[in-house]
Amino acid sequence: MSTLEKLPVTVITGFLGSGKTTLIRHLMQNPQGKRLAVVVNEFGDVGVDGEILKSCAIPDCPAENIMELANGCICCTVADDFIPTIEALMALEPRPDHILIETSGLALPKPLLKAFDWPDIRSKITVDGVIALADAEAVAAGRFAPNVAAVDAQRLADDSIDHETPLSEVFEDQISCADIILLTKPDLAGPEGVAKAKEIIATEAPRPLPVVEVAEGAVDARVVLGLEAAAEDDMDARPSHHDGADDHEHEDFESVVIDLPEQSAPAELVARIERLANELNILRVKGYAAVTGKPMRLLVQAVGARVRHQYDRPWQPDEARQSRLVVIAEHDDISEGAIREILTAVTEAAE
Repeated sequence: MSTLEKLPVTVITGFLGSGKTTLIRHLMQNPQGKRLAVVVNEFGDVGVDGEILKSCAIPDCPAENIMELANGCICCTVADDFIPTIEALMALEPRPDHILIETSGLALPKPLLKAFDWPDIRSKITVDGVIALADAEAVAAGRFAPNVAAVDAQRLADDSIDHETPLSEVFEDQISCADIILLTKPDLAGPEGVAKAKEIIATEAPRPLPVVEVAEGAVDARVVLGLEAAAEDDMDARPSHHDGADDHEHEDFESVVIDLPEQSAPAELVARIERLANELNILRVKGYAAVTGKPMRLLVQAVGARVRHQYDRPWQPDEARQSRLVVIAEHDDISEGAIREILTAVTEAAE
């Protein structure tokens, strides 16, 4: 079977909050005639991204074509979860034309590509391409080290010292593995920020890569699908910090799930989420909230202290009106007690 006859798969990777789910939602709604299927790999045990995508299912990508893997990193659960999920999607009638895989924001893409070498699926699918999303404002600001200026100064003084953080390695591995970079939220970065982000990406990329500015996930499917990269056969051109390692871990990051009752004031919730970033160094918050008197669910997504929220869909009659947030931070910064104390203060203030 030739590459062109295999079912194409696109891996969508990117740093926390870079806009992967927004991109997939746009592709689902504008598939350019392709029947899509989606695999969502959540970090933590709450399927927030999957819920968002299922709420906007359309005939070209119905809800049954969207599957979630919430039991851990895809590349760490290949035999138990990933292979059966891919096989289930391939068995759908009608069969999908293209599969999109949204990785966790903490995932290393290269080990996932190696999963496509498994005999059970290698002859049936091909990695059409790896798309890396990069938040223009975050990249331009150098948020991949605690203090970028200090790290740069120390590196200049002593090249033998490595001051890289886990976040920077994730970013670099995602860029190195990509076939195309989508630079998201360019409006927040401004022209200077976009130029700086492109400069950083060009420095990190092992080869020249196309960089496309994208706002709100709006990109033509013809730009990102149908790349025919056959990435599973091109591993040497995609260097990683973890090359040579037998496996990898995500112990540098942890997540906690916080359940809250209905909220009477969304602004109070937003303020406390901002506190999480400023006081506890929380990297990412995503989830949803029930707001008193509102028939719609409030979707909440935060990257650092930048919080976005919108009402995304009505609550279903058989659905508990509950607020649930997934909070992600580096291992040393995670404290469920401190997180819960701040978020519970929202509830108390709103009552």
